[in-house]
Amino acid sequence: MPSPAAPYGDPPPSPGLRQALRQRGYVRTAWPWRATLYLLTSVPLGLATLTALLLLAVAGSALTVILIGIPLLLTLVLAGIPLAALERRRLRLLDPRPVAAAHREPDGTGLSSWLRTRLQERATWRELGYALLFALVLWPLEALVVGTALLVCGGLIAAPPMLAASGGEEARVLKIWLIDSYPPAFAALLAGLVLIPLFAYPLGAFAAGRAMLTRQLLSAPEAGLDSRLRELGRSRVRLVDAFEAERRRIERDLHDGAQQRLVALSMTLGLARLESPAEPLAALLAKAHKEAGVALVEIRELIQGIHPQVLTDRGLQAAVEDVADRSVVPVEVDFDLPGRLSQTVETAVYFAVCEALANVAKHSGAGRARVTGRTEKGGLVVEVSDDGVGGAGTGRGTGLQGVADRISVLDGHLLVSSPPGGPTVFRLQVPMSPADTRT
Repeated sequence: MPSPAAPYGDPPPSPGLRQALRQRGYVRTAWPWRATLYLLTSVPLGLATLTALLLLAVAGSALTVILIGIPLLLTLVLAGIPLAALERRRLRLLDPRPVAAAHREPDGTGLSSWLRTRLQERATWRELGYALLFALVLWPLEALVVGTALLVCGGLIAAPPMLAASGGEEARVLKIWLIDSYPPAFAALLAGLVLIPLFAYPLGAFAAGRAMLTRQLLSAPEAGLDSRLRELGRSRVRLVDAFEAERRRIERDLHDGAQQRLVALSMTLGLARLESPAEPLAALLAKAHKEAGVALVEIRELIQGIHPQVLTDRGLQAAVEDVADRSVVPVEVDFDLPGRLSQTVETAVYFAVCEALANVAKHSGAGRARVTGRTEKGGLVVEVSDDGVGGAGTGRGTGLQGVADRISVLDGHLLVSSPPGGPTVFRLQVPMSPADTRT
C-alpha cells in the first residue's frame, strides 16, 4: 500500500542537502563534497558574470550616442536569463527538485516577438536582479566562506610537507605558527584532518541557505501561476461554448441538409411506385439515384468533419495527408513521428491543421503550403506555412482563437507569424509525456 508521501506507488524524491544535514552520518556521505563543489563553482561563475555585466554596462553607456550601445544595453537587461537557467541546473547539486522557469511562450515567432515578451515579463527583471546580487554580493561571500575553510584545513594538513621542503629547519603554518620539528607538524596535520568533518556542517548549512535563496528568487511567482490558471479557465469556457455551437451546427446541417434530401428521395421513389412502368419510370429512378448519391456525399462530408475515420485507423500523418489531398491549394506534408500519439493529441492537432489549411485556402492567396511535424524536447511541434500575402492573426476571427483554445487545453501553444506580404507560419507546440505515444 503506498504511503501518503508517495501516492500511486511512486518513489519518494531523493533527499536534498537540507534533509541530509539532519541525518546522522552526514559527513560520511557525498553531500559535504557536493556543497563544497557548489560553493567553489560559484566563484568563477560569479567572476565571469561580474566581468560581463561591467563590460556591457560600460561599453553600452559609452556607445549609446552612436546607437551601437543600445543592443549592448539590451543584452545587459537580458543577461539574467541565461545565468538563471544555469543556476537552476547547478542547483541540482544540492536539491533534486526541479525549479521551473517563470517565462511564458512568446505570442509569435521571430526575434522581435521573443524580445517583446521577455521585456514585458517580471521574471526577466527578477533574474536581472539576481544576476546583480550574484555578481556583487553572493560569490565574494561564498569565496570567503569556502576559502577560509579550505585554507585552514589545507594549511594545517600541509605542515609536514612544508617542513620537509625547508630541509627540516622550520615552517610557518597559516602564517602565524612557526614549527621547527616534525612532532608539531604532524600534530597540525592531525588537527587539519579533525577540522574537515567539523567544517562540513557550517559549509553545508551555508550552501543550503544559498540554495534556498536561489530557489526563492528564480522560481515562478504565485501571481504568474494564478494568471495562468485564470487564462486556462477562460480558454476552457470558450472551448465549451465552441463545442456547443459546433454541436448545434451539426444538428442543423443534418436536419436541413441530409435529412431533407433523404425525404426528397423517399417522395421520388414513392412517385415511381405509383407511375406506370412505362416511359416516366426510368427518368424518376434516375432522379432518385442522383438524390441518393448527393445525400450520401453530404453525410460523408459531415462525418468527415466530426471525426474522420482515417484519423482513428491510421493516425495523424495519414489524416493530414488526406486533408492535404482534398485542399484546393497544393500542400506538401512532411511528418517524422515516433509512432501513434494519444487520441486527444491527434484529434486536437488534426483539427488545428484543418483550420490552418482552411485559412490558407480562403484568405492567403497562396500558391503552395507545407505541413511539417516533429518531436522536439519531448513535445510535438507542427508547422503550417504558406507563401501567401500574410496578415493572419488570432484576433481577426474566431477560427484561430478556437485553435488556440483547443491547444491550450493540452497545455500547448499556437504561435502565428504572418507579416504583411508573407510568409505565414502557424506553429503548434504540444507537450507530450511518454504515455502519449502509442505503438
